[in-house]
Amino acid sequence: MSAIGVSATGPRAASSKRSERMIAILSLLSESGEVRLGELSDALLASAATIRRDLADLEEQGLLTRTHGGARVRGDQSELPVRLKDSQYREAKQLIARKAAQLIPSGRYAIALSGGSTTAEVAKALANRSELTIITNSLTTAMEFASRPNLRVMMTGGLIRSNSFELVGPLAENTFNAINVGTAILGTDGVSALTGATTFDETEARTNYAMVTHAQRVIVVADGSKIGRLTLAKVADLSEIHELITDSSADHAELDKIAAAGVNIHVVEVPPPA
Repeated sequence: MSAIGVSATGPRAASSKRSERMIAILSLLSESGEVRLGELSDALLASAATIRRDLADLEEQGLLTRTHGGARVRGDQSELPVRLKDSQYREAKQLIARKAAQLIPSGRYAIALSGGSTTAEVAKALANRSELTIITNSLTTAMEFASRPNLRVMMTGGLIRSNSFELVGPLAENTFNAINVGTAILGTDGVSALTGATTFDETEARTNYAMVTHAQRVIVVADGSKIGRLTLAKVADLSEIHELITDSSADHAELDKIAAAGVNIHVVEVPPPA
């Protein structure tokens, strides 16, 4: 395994470093299904004691199962929980979100926002707008808007997904089926020329599809790691997506294929690490 190292100082940086290390552990597990303690220690440039603590915390959260001398994947766990996703590719997501906010017209307008760490950044970028109506099934997004009297916010009902803090199922679908919006901003776990926008959970996919079908325009926001990726459940075909906003780390050959299908591509430039 190649070494994955992070340099950081201070309490906040240490916390960020730990989150990145946990993400790396789960990523390595998803590739092989099982991994030894020594392999993790070598790959992450961390002591065995540090890795043991990380594994214990991840097991407590139900994200893996510890074994004698390592860890293995727990069941069909393949989706990172939102609390870890939030620390991944943060700068790229913020730049993507600002671009998405620029594409929303000023004045009275209605949008729908799905759940996801990138759409949560879009919510922050739109927080100071006025005359905007937001319909969302995301608890994270609703909390971002809760104290903003300048916005009208509508939440769906539904069953809470603990990994994404989204409300899904028939109640959420019925809400989206009852409204019409100018733009739906969709977060996703994968976007490819072959399958369109996909996500890990089929119930979430059905809920988000109800949102997509009642929007005049659909914008997908996805960092570069999602481009070319295919996950379990389809949310929308490329023919139903009008615009895709991603970052400069995305696979450009894949973006060319997606553009050839008629999707308008916006690529934000992410500065290299200092």
